[in-house]
Amino acid sequence: MNRNTTIILAVGCGFLLLIGIGVAIVAVALPYRYWTSPAPAVQVTPITPDRQVQPAPTFTVPAAPAPGAAPQVPPASDAQQAQPPDDADALASTEGLLQGRFTQLNPGVVNIQVFVSQVAGLGGGQGAGSGFVLDDDGHIITNHHVVDQASLVIVVFFNGLQEYAEIVGSDANSDLAVLRVATLPEGVFPLSLGDSNQVEVGDWAIAIGNPFGLGSSMTLGIVSATGRTIPSGVAQFSIPRAIQTDAAINPGNSGGPLISLAGEVIGVNAQIRTAGERGNTGVGFAIPVNVVRHIVPTLIAEGAYQWPWLGVEGSDVNLAIMEANNLEAQYGAYINNVVSGSPAAEAGLRGSTGTRSVNGLPVPIGGDIVVEVDDQPIATFDDLLSEVAFRLPGEQLVLTVLRDGQPQQVTVTLAPRPGLEPGSS
Repeated sequence: MNRNTTIILAVGCGFLLLIGIGVAIVAVALPYRYWTSPAPAVQVTPITPDRQVQPAPTFTVPAAPAPGAAPQVPPASDAQQAQPPDDADALASTEGLLQGRFTQLNPGVVNIQVFVSQVAGLGGGQGAGSGFVLDDDGHIITNHHVVDQASLVIVVFFNGLQEYAEIVGSDANSDLAVLRVATLPEGVFPLSLGDSNQVEVGDWAIAIGNPFGLGSSMTLGIVSATGRTIPSGVAQFSIPRAIQTDAAINPGNSGGPLISLAGEVIGVNAQIRTAGERGNTGVGFAIPVNVVRHIVPTLIAEGAYQWPWLGVEGSDVNLAIMEANNLEAQYGAYINNVVSGSPAAEAGLRGSTGTRSVNGLPVPIGGDIVVEVDDQPIATFDDLLSEVAFRLPGEQLVLTVLRDGQPQQVTVTLAPRPGLEPGSS
């Protein structure tokens, strides 16, 4: 895998380029125009078995019939006779359920047309995304990157009716935005919000939206993973607890709902991971609906949301870090760097003090390892990010850290995140 590929977030008519590791993350709004790099070649090596696990079957070819004789057709055995599959009724029931869910939910999903006057000195353009109705007051949820820098937003409902929309609030850190229309057409109603903390791997997932401008499109998949951390619209920060799905998500799906089989919104479709293409590759990501629950009331009331800030950079405790720092287990959030002037710095958290060679590679040593936040265990760096993200600026946290092999408690008072524009450092 090429480590020099880019993380790409669609913003308005173009892309925000963030340097990342691995493959590209593409926000799935449909821009007016876009530029892509040639997709890296992927070599697929066939797997050749080193042994035969089942002998090849042998067949006896029957003798040809005598000239003029009618060909003999052997009677079909019970095993050869076509039988309806045992799960035909279950399949029909599932099809009926999915058809019913689409009929039930599609009126709450909208297409969003965005018009931009000018971006970075370039000419204007238009883009498209998706969204869903939140309440009877006409509030609509979508992605920040769908409506960022928009001069005009039009919402298209399932029945083709259109309404102008105002941007009530928008937040680049979570990539969420709230629109409002003056009137909801007849037959349009809000979608119910679920609980993303209850989502499990293997759950069915339904995506309804506007891929490539094709409205009222539904795809079906499963929840492939939970608890993912994905890039936000601000380079320094990430979105925790994201849901990974293989339901087809493509450009234009951004802002649309990811829905459980029970008919509840569990996430907001936002990104796909690709190997250079802009189409779906079976790895999509949705912002968890509990983030919507957490910040949208403030976005509606104040137009913006202030996230808390700790001010550390780090990683999971992997095998190399465990060995280099003489730890007993691969557990906790390793602090590699503490941002100057941050709450972490003021509280005395410590980053790496040097490196040590492990298997010929330099590995950071000396940094604090966070193992608990307010007595809640922290197994990974993502756990630490999640614990901080759902707190408030001004809130105090008691961190239990391992420093030089000994547990210590450090009290940190969270501050508001710095007001950095995307791409700032």
